[in-house]
Amino acid sequence: MKVLQLGKFYPVRGGVEKVMYDLMTGLASRGIDCDMMCAESSGRGNKNRLSPHSRLLTYRTWVKAAATTISPSMPVSLRKIAGNYDIIHVHHPDPMAALALFVSGYKGKVVLHWHADIVKQKKLLRFYLPLQSWLLKRADAIVGTTEDYIKQSPYLEQVRHKTVCVPIGISPITPDEAGAAKIRAQYPGKKIVFFLGRLIAYKGVEHLVAAAQLPDNYVVLIGGEGALEEVLKQQIAKLGLGEKVKMCGRIPDADVPAYYTACDLLCLPSVMQTEAFGIVQIEAMSLGKPVVATRIPGSGTAWVNAHKESGLNVKVRDSEALARAIKEITEDPVKYAGYCAGAKNRFNRLFKLDSMITGCENIYRSLLK
Repeated sequence: MKVLQLGKFYPVRGGVEKVMYDLMTGLASRGIDCDMMCAESSGRGNKNRLSPHSRLLTYRTWVKAAATTISPSMPVSLRKIAGNYDIIHVHHPDPMAALALFVSGYKGKVVLHWHADIVKQKKLLRFYLPLQSWLLKRADAIVGTTEDYIKQSPYLEQVRHKTVCVPIGISPITPDEAGAAKIRAQYPGKKIVFFLGRLIAYKGVEHLVAAAQLPDNYVVLIGGEGALEEVLKQQIAKLGLGEKVKMCGRIPDADVPAYYTACDLLCLPSVMQTEAFGIVQIEAMSLGKPVVATRIPGSGTAWVNAHKESGLNVKVRDSEALARAIKEITEDPVKYAGYCAGAKNRFNRLFKLDSMITGCENIYRSLLK
């Protein structure tokens, strides 16, 4: 069996790319030939053999517009090599990947991984919709990351008969107690609320900042960078929250485990369906850290964070509700311990990397029978 993961860009920054990369390396570790093809965020592209069973094929990005990479050499290359693969696993949303598959003339089996609907780029969607419709029809199997998203996406309504739920899985975060101790030492006696993600509109970070008018024994650490960084700094200054909200900037990958280890809970205040899953939730849960998230209409985030099991879910754009949920989880030590155990148990039950890889491998094998 030879598989190609086809989708977004490299290096890995977001959830879609992480799922692609983890599937490639995970399948290869099982002796299954699996390559990954995508545009490269910067540089001229490369072809690297990562193991005897995997290659990373990246192509130069000419321009990036509406969150879409334009890489003309990618479809040209796919047309040449598509016939080498038994299965092409295309990750949506990525118009470039869909176009590459369309022009490749590929006749084999196609698995479509539906990470999210296109929500924000309305103008792009008008042009992309015919290609998206073709992709949904062309796919032999469709993978959704949560049952909730599969049920609620209007685009999946006519293809649910060939849609399977395979939750995203990750390797558990390795605790970094030494790094965590250094972070806690900066905020002695404080309960630490942690956010990690891009500082962009759909993440709703401004509502977490507003929620930070908490008792003095709380501090909110915001990790990430993005277009709204200056706006958030101005909001913090205006509300007089400089001692209670700390902008940490982009946290290096090597330091992320220390922040998860140090925090008391993770908050994901996202406000749009673009946040379809929220991998940071399961990263925190892997360390037994509870989550406060939002009930986004049409999204699967509130399914990932089971209400009153691994944490609490509140109404979107409601800073007061976020603050109440943070306090409800953390103020009672017995209740807090229960949420910690619930988060860890839910991760072990549903979100392990091996489970995701097995789920996709089973789909591949069923298609090739």
